[in-house]
Amino acid sequence: MLDKTQKKSVVVLGGGTGIYPMLRGLKRYKDIAVTSVITMADSGGSTGRLRDDFGQLPVGDVRMALAALSADVDNHDELLRELFLYRFAKGEGLNGHNLGNLLLVALTDMLGSELEAVKVASRILRVRGTVLPVTEDQVHIVATYDDGVVVEGEHAIDEPAEDRHGHHIVELCTQPKASITEEAKHAICDADLVVLGPGDLYTSLLANCVVEGVSEAIQASSAQFVFFTNLMTKEGQTHNLTAKGHIEEVLKYVGRAPDTVVVNTATVPEHLLQKYAEAHQYPVVDDVNEVACNIVRADLLDSTPVQRKEGDVLQRSLVRGDSKKMAEIVYNLLS
Repeated sequence: MLDKTQKKSVVVLGGGTGIYPMLRGLKRYKDIAVTSVITMADSGGSTGRLRDDFGQLPVGDVRMALAALSADVDNHDELLRELFLYRFAKGEGLNGHNLGNLLLVALTDMLGSELEAVKVASRILRVRGTVLPVTEDQVHIVATYDDGVVVEGEHAIDEPAEDRHGHHIVELCTQPKASITEEAKHAICDADLVVLGPGDLYTSLLANCVVEGVSEAIQASSAQFVFFTNLMTKEGQTHNLTAKGHIEEVLKYVGRAPDTVVVNTATVPEHLLQKYAEAHQYPVVDDVNEVACNIVRADLLDSTPVQRKEGDVLQRSLVRGDSKKMAEIVYNLLS
């Protein structure tokens, strides 16, 4: 057990649905103060439409982090969380939109600040932790592939055109340049432990690290730096990339090797493997024996089937990490 007189600070870097179970697991520990630093490059689905219509920072990943850290003491809390995650499946103009996204856009419009909107939404949801956008700059991520092709926009990279299949990303940056917020910078520098992942390597994780000041903050921090490797590869991003290859990409963009790498040992059910194989996606191969850091191998798989929400037009993972399993690993690293 940790010293209950002083909470340990854990910062989770990422975005998308990958870090959702991580945050839900960590909030259960009363002796941990959790901060979620969220990528601001999302451009798909409801978030992309609202970003185009209102010119505000993308809200989808922030919404997921707020919902993950929201209070769940009673049925009222659970209903409020589900309401925040509710996605419209019909209605002209509303179909595909998420109510939490709309609320965050409205709060930003009322308060004149994305950061203030997040703070107010945190109070409404009684969030157990802190959610911070990594930057307040309006940016898109840009990927350069091994054949010289350049693709701009998180959605175009996340769901790549067929001509990107089999290719690898060799360079990632933001357009235009972006700078880390002071709040996010201080959170990373003052943390006891910084977690990168889980999530899509380029569009959810490294999208944070190419924001100016993020890698410098991680390098300067005395925190343990922990990287959770992905469960599966992704066509057009990490095709054939092994666990060691993931670590090398983290080192390339962060400038600091992880102190601990967490690798999944659980076997994905055969029927799901077949579905992934249809999209040329496969389990990430564990080849990290020669990596000079602490290796934690564990069953990270959530056995609960992923349910696709009506009205959701984006591609989603069929398997996810288990919140309790991942949070327990982080907690034990703090002890």
